[in-house]
Amino acid sequence: MRAVIQRVKEASVTIDHNKVASIGPGFLILLGIETEDNPEDIDWLSGKIARLRVFSDENDAMNLSLLDSGGDVLVVSQFTLHASTKKGNRPSFIKAARPETAIPLYEEFVASVEKLLGKQVQTGEFGAMMDVALVNDGPVTIVIDSKQRE
Repeated sequence: MRAVIQRVKEASVTIDHNKVASIGPGFLILLGIETEDNPEDIDWLSGKIARLRVFSDENDAMNLSLLDSGGDVLVVSQFTLHASTKKGNRPSFIKAARPETAIPLYEEFVASVEKLLGKQVQTGEFGAMMDVALVNDGPVTIVIDSKQRE
């Protein structure tokens, strides 16, 4: 499971000219699920994200987590995070999980983050063409992969 986490001042998802989700300060999470992902990846990644200390404290140091700051979360599925560009110029998405595997894991990830934060998480629509808007705060952008755990 791979996540691109962007600390945002605000973010939203629009589908067919209809805004379906929006948040204030917090994280926009672009989530890619691969064929080998499982519930252990969900637990590890959701916990890491909830405790990631990248929000400013009273001394303007990145020392607070989502749990500390009460920030919002918007999760958007993005299978292209598992693109392979080894051969040629056209990416291969062979490692990205098919919808029948990815959708339940995506939903479990959202539920896990909600449980950890004790609040609702906003989402895009799995598989839809989405317009994602954000105001990046910092900018702070972090990539986390549950298989590499770096």
